[in-house]
Amino acid sequence: MCGIVGYIGTKKACPILISGLTRLEYRGYDSAGISTIEKDGLSIMKDKGRVKNLSTLEGIDKLEGTIGIAHTRWATHGKPSKENSHPHQDNSKTFSVVHNGIIENYNELKDFLIEKDYTFYSQTDTEVIPNLIHYYFSKDDKNDNLKFLRAVKNACSELKGSFAIEVISKLYPNNMIVVRKDSPLVIGTCEDEKYLSSDIPAILSYTRDFYLLDDLEFAMLTTDNVDFYNINLEKIKKETQNIEWNACSAEKDGFDDFMLKEIYEQPTAIRETIGSKITLNSKCEFDELNISKEYLKNINKIYIVACGTAMHAGLSGKNVIEKLCRIPTEVDIASEFRYRNPIIDEKTLCIFISQSGETADTIAALKLSKKSGAKTLAITNVIGSSITREADYSIYTHAGPEIAVASTKAYTSQVMLITILAIYFAEILEISDTDYLKNLKSEILELPKKIEETLKCNEQIKSFAKQIYQEKDVFFLGRGIDENVAKEGSLKLKEISYIHSESYAAGELKHGPIALIENGITVISILTDKDLVKKSISNIQEVITRGAKTLAITNQKIDEKMFNEIIKIPKTNNLISPILSIIPLQLLAYYISKEKGLDVDKPRNLAKSVTVE
Repeated sequence: MCGIVGYIGTKKACPILISGLTRLEYRGYDSAGISTIEKDGLSIMKDKGRVKNLSTLEGIDKLEGTIGIAHTRWATHGKPSKENSHPHQDNSKTFSVVHNGIIENYNELKDFLIEKDYTFYSQTDTEVIPNLIHYYFSKDDKNDNLKFLRAVKNACSELKGSFAIEVISKLYPNNMIVVRKDSPLVIGTCEDEKYLSSDIPAILSYTRDFYLLDDLEFAMLTTDNVDFYNINLEKIKKETQNIEWNACSAEKDGFDDFMLKEIYEQPTAIRETIGSKITLNSKCEFDELNISKEYLKNINKIYIVACGTAMHAGLSGKNVIEKLCRIPTEVDIASEFRYRNPIIDEKTLCIFISQSGETADTIAALKLSKKSGAKTLAITNVIGSSITREADYSIYTHAGPEIAVASTKAYTSQVMLITILAIYFAEILEISDTDYLKNLKSEILELPKKIEETLKCNEQIKSFAKQIYQEKDVFFLGRGIDENVAKEGSLKLKEISYIHSESYAAGELKHGPIALIENGITVISILTDKDLVKKSISNIQEVITRGAKTLAITNQKIDEKMFNEIIKIPKTNNLISPILSIIPLQLLAYYISKEKGLDVDKPRNLAKSVTVE
């Protein structure tokens, strides 16, 4: 995901900014840039590619400015290019802006600004921000000390979505303004210098004293002072916090392990994956796809091919595609796909999911599909990876780098992206109820907040983990789309706790697996489908009768006395419920592993990217 850095002080800003960007490289990005205030106005140096490329740009070694902002971008709106790189300026080159997050209503704002004779030079959502600031600045007749701040505040009031923003202006050579909403931003401070970043590691070598901004709090900075304001531009007081981290713990943002950090990054990862693809009053957008109604109508089958966790995301995708598009969809394990002589022709669409984009079995299956005449589409988290170079089309999750071997935020982002893809197909085909699609979109836009709510079960899960961490066998049950979650929950437990676990369709329990149920064994059930919950509970009653210890993950009304433990999650459309119901199971696997004293991030025998068959 994108990273931002800022500096205001007495030293040259350029080397400090580039150093900060270098420390953010682990986040993943496709372009980088800086803007500083020089004697003759604003300077911008940016290009696609690595941070080190900035040092080769003509004139960058001559920058003398002591105020600057910087950015590493991971493309969400528009391809990786110099034009789409940050920072962005308004038409008059009065304001420079860097931005993390997603402006959901940027199309509407762009149309408004075009009507006001503003011109746009990039495909990004960010470019509306400096132009909006200029628009409100030029309308303001007051020339007091807060004119700059008012313009930024008024512009931000128009923005829907998530953002962390840094703004500098040639008219205010001693100031910087920053604001955040649902996207991280910290301000490090020492005597006559201020350092800003989306991640503490980027500036930890300069200071241990930080201001932490809350949502829609504005900061106006000078070299020796920071003034804070609320959304009404009333001054507020904030105290610094001293953060005693070493470099390693800083990269984990204070979490004990990368896996836990990545579980908690899922609201942001889902926001980034949704991006601008979904708005309530217009159709889904995939600029990178060129798929026609005629092509979709002639498809006779879709294959979704993947391995491990990505395959489980594909199972959820199958449910959504068949529900919305009425196209037969099969999910295959990539390592088996080639060897069963699959029926593929020019009327087949093959979708390949890989977090790293380097999974050898998945790439081999993709090559086979292309040779057989199918169109191929890759879903991955890594721009420029091998799978994207092979596929006809590629779309990206934008989950950000995932360090822990056991996938969490990449999985939920994959489920999210393939769901949006299914809506996109359905809108092209014009066969799904438009009101249903609009309601589904509305639920999707609410997901980040509902994930945050779901994460509040942390302590409850932690307590349950202490009760069962010494188990030798655990069973997961679900029906319909919940069975897919059961599979992923079971895999997570295997991966990092080394406990044997199995998942079953709840209705299959009596067809053999119930022989394994004995007194005291743990059975975990996922119950989110209102049409199947009664049948599922009948199956669960059978294991309770045989003495099983039970945990239920649910958003339905059920008899809570039946279960030893119930985790309540928010209600949402059943097609996207896996994004919420998996989170307690991710946390459960994590805390069981911690109770056992295991290496959560690097489980034995496993690799993050499986590049051999």
